[in-house]
Amino acid sequence: MQLRKRAAEGLVSVALVTGVIAVAPSARAGQREAAPSTAASCYGSAHAYSKPSGSYDYPTGSAYLTTTGNCADINIKTNTNRYVKVCWLKTGDCQSDYTLTTAGQWTTVATDVADGTDFFFWFRSDASSTGYWAA
Repeated sequence: MQLRKRAAEGLVSVALVTGVIAVAPSARAGQREAAPSTAASCYGSAHAYSKPSGSYDYPTGSAYLTTTGNCADINIKTNTNRYVKVCWLKTGDCQSDYTLTTAGQWTTVATDVADGTDFFFWFRSDASSTGYWAA
């Protein structure tokens, strides 16, 4: 008798689960799927960075970063508020003004940058800094 009771409970469970699965698609039928955004693709390809104290540039030394087709801009997400600008490897020139970043938020530092452009970040402070960049 106990076996029949468990079998009956199992069938009820299967029926309930099947009913939920069958209802779920129709509940979503009236909703539109959001198209993937450029920002999600751009930030989805972000890279972590860690600038050591005592240095104003990232990456330090002769290393550099390169823009890709994932983003049209150069973006940074710092873990603390920081002033930062972009410098171009080809010319050695930097933007004339710093951009203030807000901790934990993406900030665009340079716009409409061609794919394959080599650059590095220049921070106003030599304090250590961590976060993410996307370009």
